[in-house]
Amino acid sequence: MGLWSKVKGKGTEFTRPLAIAQALVTNLPTCDMVESCSVAQPGYVNVILSAKWMAKSIENMLINGIETWAPTLPVKTAVVDFSSPNIAKKMHVGHLRSTIIGDTIARMLEYSNVEVLRRNHVGDWGTQFGMLIEYLFEKFPDSATETAIENIQALYKPSKMKFDADPEFKQKAQKAVVRLQGEDPVYHKTWKKLCEISRKDYAEIYQRLRVELEEKGESFYKPYIAKMIEELNSKGLVEESDGAQVMFIKDFKTPCMLVKSDGGFTYDTTDLAALWYRLNKEKAEWIIYVTDAGQQEHFDRFFKAARQVDWLPDNDETYPRVSHVKFGVVKGEDGKRFRNRDREIVPLADLLDEAKTRSKAALIERAKDKEWTPEELDQTAEAIGYGAVKNADMKKNISTDYRFSYDEMLSDKGNTAVYLLYAHARICSIIQKSGKDIDELKKTGNLVLDHANERALGLHLLQFAETVEEACTKLLPHMLCEYLYDLSEHYTKFYSTCQVNGSAEETSRLLLCEATAIVMRKCFHLLGITPVYKI
Repeated sequence: MGLWSKVKGKGTEFTRPLAIAQALVTNLPTCDMVESCSVAQPGYVNVILSAKWMAKSIENMLINGIETWAPTLPVKTAVVDFSSPNIAKKMHVGHLRSTIIGDTIARMLEYSNVEVLRRNHVGDWGTQFGMLIEYLFEKFPDSATETAIENIQALYKPSKMKFDADPEFKQKAQKAVVRLQGEDPVYHKTWKKLCEISRKDYAEIYQRLRVELEEKGESFYKPYIAKMIEELNSKGLVEESDGAQVMFIKDFKTPCMLVKSDGGFTYDTTDLAALWYRLNKEKAEWIIYVTDAGQQEHFDRFFKAARQVDWLPDNDETYPRVSHVKFGVVKGEDGKRFRNRDREIVPLADLLDEAKTRSKAALIERAKDKEWTPEELDQTAEAIGYGAVKNADMKKNISTDYRFSYDEMLSDKGNTAVYLLYAHARICSIIQKSGKDIDELKKTGNLVLDHANERALGLHLLQFAETVEEACTKLLPHMLCEYLYDLSEHYTKFYSTCQVNGSAEETSRLLLCEATAIVMRKCFHLLGITPVYKI
C-alpha cells in the first residue's frame, strides 16, 4: 500500500496496489521462517510464520537461555539518573515513581547489553542544608550535637517554618549555603553528618525495593564547575546580570543561573557540570533523566543550553543524546494528591509497610488450607506487596497521573501483579506435578505448535525481544507490563484448551509451559518484581 503511493503515475507496469502485492509475493525468496504468503484486497501481503521455525526458535532459547533473545541497541554506555531524593528529607511516595521507573529502564538497558551507570543525583547541598545547619547552630550554640542531628525530621519542620517566617534567619540560611559550597570546615562537618544519616534511611528503602544506585550528588560535581564555566566563557556565552553570572538560552526568557550574586551555585550549575562530566569523563552516549513532569521546562531549557554550547548534536535522536522521562503524580482514591490522614505526603517506607501487611492478610485468607512457614509467608507477602506497588505504577503510560488504590493493586483479577505472580506460580506447579525433569526434556524433547492456542502463545513468546527493544528505545515501561499481561492471557487460553500432564503432547506442552515461565521471570526481573513459586 505504501509502495503504490510512490510508483503511482510513474509509468511502471503496476496499475494498482494489488499488482504490487502480487509481485512481492511472487518474488519473495523462500526461507525457513515463512510458511506461506498471500495477497488480500486492496493490496495487503499476509505472511504466515512457519510453526516449525517458531518451535525451533523457542527450543533454542530453552537450551541456550533467555539472554539469546536480548535485543542489541546502538549504544554502549548510558547514564540513568533516577530516584534523586533531597538529603535531609524522608523519601515519600513521590520518590517511588522515579526510583522504580528508573530501575526498570536501567534493567532493560542492561539486558540489552548496555553498560548502565545508575546515578543517584541527590540534592545534597541546597537551601535545606543552610536552613538546617543554621537552626542547629542557634538551638545548640556550643555545637550541633550528634544527638540532635540523628533526628533530622524533627529538625526539618521547625527550621522550615522559621525559614519561611523569619527574613533574618532566611538570609543567614542562604549565606550558610554559600559557606557550605565554599567548603567552610565548620559547616562542612555538620553537613557530612546530616548526609550520612539520610543515606542510612535511603539505603533501607533501596534494599527493600531491590534497587541498586551509585550516589553522585550535586556536591560531587563541584570540582568541575570552574572548568565548565571557563569553557562557556571561552565561547562568549556567560554574561553578568545584577551581579550574577548567567547564560541566556535562545527561545527561553529565563537564563541559566551559573553563579548567583552571592557566589552560590544552583541546579543549573550542577546539572551542566554533571552533563559535562558524564560526556567527557564517563563517555556516556545516552543520558536519561527520570523526574516528575513538573521539571519539564527545566530540562527543555537545560538541554537547549547544552546544544547551544555544542555538547550535544542539534538532532535529539543522534548520539550522544539526552532524554527526559517524565511521570505524573500519584493521587489518592479521592483523585487528590496522595496523602496520609495528617494530610502529609505519605512516607515511602509507610507505603511499602502497608502493601506488605495487606498482602500478608490476603495470603492468609486465600490459603487457609495451605501450610506456610513464617519465613515463606513473609517473603511471599513482600514479593506480592512490593510487586503490586511496582506493577500498578508502571502498567499505564507513566507520563499520566495515576490513582493509588491498595484494593485494586492487590486484587487477583485483571492486570495486577497478584494475577501475574499467581499465573507464574501455577505454571511452576504444573511442571512440578508432571514429575518430569524439565532440564532433561529441554535436551531430548521437541516442541510442536499444532493447536491454534499453542501457536498464539508461541508467537507471543517470540515477540518478547522486540517488545523489550521498543520499550527501551521509547523509554516506556508500560509496554513491557502490557506484554507480560497479554502473555498471561495467552497462557490461560492455551491451558484451558490444551491438556498438559497426561496428554499425548505432554513433553511439547511442558516445554511450552517452561518457556512461558522463563519469559515471565525475565519480565518480572526487568520490572524489579520478585517471582513467587507457590500459591
